[in-house]
Order: sequence, then structure tokens, then C-alpha cells
Amino acid sequence: MNKTDKIFVAGHKGLVGSAIVRKLNSLGYNNILTVDRNQVDLKSTSEVNYWFSLNKPDYVFLAAAKVGGIRANDTYPVEFLDENLQIQGNVINASHNYSVKKLMFLGSVCIYPKYAPTPVKEEYLLSGELEPTNQWYAIAKISGIKLCQAYRKQYGDNFISVMPCNLYGINDNFHPLNSHVLPALIRRFHEAKRDGLNEVVCWGDGLARREFLNSDDLADALIFLMDKYESDQIINIGYGDDYTIKDVVEIIKDIVNYTGEIKWDTTKPNGTPKRLLDSTKLFNLGWKPKVELRQGLQEAYTWFKENVK
Repeated sequence: MNKTDKIFVAGHKGLVGSAIVRKLNSLGYNNILTVDRNQVDLKSTSEVNYWFSLNKPDYVFLAAAKVGGIRANDTYPVEFLDENLQIQGNVINASHNYSVKKLMFLGSVCIYPKYAPTPVKEEYLLSGELEPTNQWYAIAKISGIKLCQAYRKQYGDNFISVMPCNLYGINDNFHPLNSHVLPALIRRFHEAKRDGLNEVVCWGDGLARREFLNSDDLADALIFLMDKYESDQIINIGYGDDYTIKDVVEIIKDIVNYTGEIKWDTTKPNGTPKRLLDSTKLFNLGWKPKVELRQGLQEAYTWFKENVK
């Protein structure tokens, strides 16, 4: 990418999209295109095509999606499947129709089978059953990967797909019910401290293991791959290490300075038992993460206190 190329960041207000915009700005890219929902509904084929016809972006980061944690995925399966199919289909199709030089589609770690061996290699895709609680979102993302591969196969479009691990950072979704695990925990411990609660209830038994990557690290990796990666095969983006949920809970409890007890509700699901990506392919290209988990969570908590009411 050149500094003056038109770069469309779809989903620029979300955790990932906002991080991409921050990183592009810091690197001196000066022709970043964004669009708000009230201007263009990405679920509308006609609106997306009209916007592309007017703006003709050179590069597209497809970070727009309906996202959420276990509860949200399990409660709204129609929205997580249907809305994501519409959004990604419209943007990918328009990128072909209006001759985008390169598109990057962001998948998710949940595309991999529930019991895939760990660390999870890219070739494990479609090798087993999905985690039931987020299968709707996973199927939508797998469809996006396959659509990118189909356009490359049939028309030679330079569309690539990347698979980040679990993400967190500033500008995350801290909704009390529909957020992912780290922002949900940050909010829960903050409110427990504020309200003087004696205990915080956490789902599961705390033994599930997860890999977490800071959104600013992800943005750095995405721009790196937009310049360096050309394959039709998916590529993982991970931190390279994982933690038990119990470990993460203790870190957040310490950062928030909450002094009450932690209670584990084992009637609630753990989700996939272990999820660590094999990011060897990416690391061998020369990229490595920089933000350590405690540092990143501290920054996320500071942002939360200053921005979320």
C-alpha cells in the first residue's frame, strides 16, 4: 500500500476497525475511507455497491461484523448468521465489482473445530464439529473465507483471509451481557468494586484456556500482512501463548483492585476447552506481538473508566 492509496476500513468504529484506523494514521496513510451505519447499511447490496461506485477504494480491510460473546451468540443465532453473511457478501462482491486491488477478510478463531488439536494449525479448518454455542458466527465466517477463495479461483482477485485469536483492547464492547470475555470481566469487577459487592460470579470452572491478542498488535499484524501476504490460504494471527480463564480473572481482579471473592458458576458453559493458534506461518514472515496481557488489560481498563458510563 502507498500512503495515498484509498484504504477502506469497514467497521471502523469497532474494536478492530478503530485499531486499524489508528495504526494507519500513525504510519502516515492519509486517504482512509470510513462510513457510518446511518450513511451506508452494509447489509444492503444496493447501498454498498453505490458507495463503492462513488469511492472506488484501492484496498479494503473487512472488519465489519456482528460480534459478541457466548451468551449473545447462543441467544441471537439468526442475527449472527444472517447479518454477517449479508455484510461480508456485499463488501466482498463489491470489491470484485469495482476492482479493488486487495481485500483482507477477518475471520475468527471460532471457525476451527471445537476439539481441534492445539496449537491449532490453519489446515484444521473444516476437520471436525464446531463449538455449538458460536457455530452460527463460525459458519458465517467460514463462508466469507470460501467466498474470498472462490473469487481468487474464478477471477484472480487478490482477496486474503486472516484468523485472529481472541481480541481485547481500547474501544472494546463492554456491554454487560453481549460482550466477549475480557471486557465483560473488566466491567463486572469494576461494578462490583463500585457497588461494594462481596463476590463476583464468573461462568464455568475457570479451567478453559484462551489466547488473547491486543487490538493494537492485531492492527499492526494486519497492515504487515496486507503488504506481505498473497496466498489464498488462511493465516493465523495469535499471541503465541495462552492463559486459563482463572488466570485472567485474577489479573483483572488485581488491576481493578477488587478485594471481594470470586465464585465460579459451573452450571454455565466453559466453551471450547482450549484454544491456542499456531501462528508459526505469521511469525516466520517476521512479525511478532509486542503488548503483554497485563499491560494491555491495564490500558483497556483505563480506557473503560474514561469512556464507558
